[in-house]
Amino acid sequence: MNCVPGLSMGLRIVAALLAMHLAPARAQLTGHGGPVRAIAVASNGYSVLSGSFDTAAIRWSLRTESAEQVLRFHTSAVNAVAFLKDGRMATAGADARIAIWTAGRQNPDQVFEGHRAPIVSLAVSPDGTKLASASWDHTVRIWSLGDGTQQVLEGHTQNVNGVAFTADGKSLVSVGYDLQLRIWSSAGGSSAAAIALPSPLNAVVIASDGEMVTGGADGKVRFLASAGRETGEVKADATPIVALAISPDSALIAAASISGSIAIIDRKTRRTVRTAVVPGAPVWSVAFLPDNATMLTGGADGRVRRLNALTGEPIGSSSQATPRDPLAAYAGDRGAEVFRACVACHTLSDKEPQRAGPTLAGLYGRRIATLPGYLFSDALKHMDIVWTPETVSRLFELGPNAYTPGTKMPEQKIGSAEDRKALTDFLTRATAK
Repeated sequence: MNCVPGLSMGLRIVAALLAMHLAPARAQLTGHGGPVRAIAVASNGYSVLSGSFDTAAIRWSLRTESAEQVLRFHTSAVNAVAFLKDGRMATAGADARIAIWTAGRQNPDQVFEGHRAPIVSLAVSPDGTKLASASWDHTVRIWSLGDGTQQVLEGHTQNVNGVAFTADGKSLVSVGYDLQLRIWSSAGGSSAAAIALPSPLNAVVIASDGEMVTGGADGKVRFLASAGRETGEVKADATPIVALAISPDSALIAAASISGSIAIIDRKTRRTVRTAVVPGAPVWSVAFLPDNATMLTGGADGRVRRLNALTGEPIGSSSQATPRDPLAAYAGDRGAEVFRACVACHTLSDKEPQRAGPTLAGLYGRRIATLPGYLFSDALKHMDIVWTPETVSRLFELGPNAYTPGTKMPEQKIGSAEDRKALTDFLTRATAK
């Protein structure tokens, strides 16, 4: 059950897919061989950078709707991407490395190393001289884009999932699974404030006036004044929010959830003005174009799609989608509710598109790290664990870090023996082939 944010599809598959889709794709950018984890848009609005669980990043032209360059360097999922102020690009991945690229070059100009766990978020300072990274090693780091030196910001006690600079560049904001939003001085690196919120936090964006917006595992979007005082919240979805974007004019917030829905929120009125439903759930990434009216989404099916932020309708496609709860058939099942926290990474059927972690279809009786077609952590391949109700229960009693050292699965425990029993019973029913 190692939830590794990476897939084992070979780079040759990615190349083959790209060759098939160099022609305009009717507003769907198709080429990745796995879920699209991150999207960045160039300031001119003509270029897009996407990162995927397939270990590749792709630079796209929106004018021709085709791939212009495939960036191959990372050995695991590309979880975060960014355009730098000088036109270069940054990619970061589950291999804990950051690569800096010049368009057209096959190899990175620089590689930043120091993190000890997956990097999941990047932010560029307003003056373009610094790059911030958030990692599951519980740290935030600020890198000089000139010489690669780094500041290590410590204080989070669990995975750090999001990072963003304030508009004036004086502060850096980070959010994590420890329910903490932290405000740091981007100059000295000292923690200026730590705000506790009611839910694990997965993403953060900052408006031009300094207001901070976070997305949580409870499906809520929370608003905080620049000093950290909560000023409002919106229930965006029943499932965790995994990505946020703010329009360039700071008027709209897009909150993407693992259900495949995107709540488009008016920031001033704190109201969801429309909800868009996108194929390829979960929606792992979302970004606005400079026109404030068009969004790009990245889904589990490996496609980047355009969406009209003003209407919620897809651009270039007449297909309509409806929200689908993958656990709807198990309504009222306590084990299914315990499992709900796992649906972002794991499917119950091998007929569904691959997510961040391996499918759980046929789980019981399977030895750890032996599912064909999935890239597991090397440490797991040498363990003598066979998945049974007892071993799954033990996994969540001790936590993945203790029971399966070397895993990239997020740390999580289930303290209640009754809940662990409900979960393992549910998996017996739901994963049998």
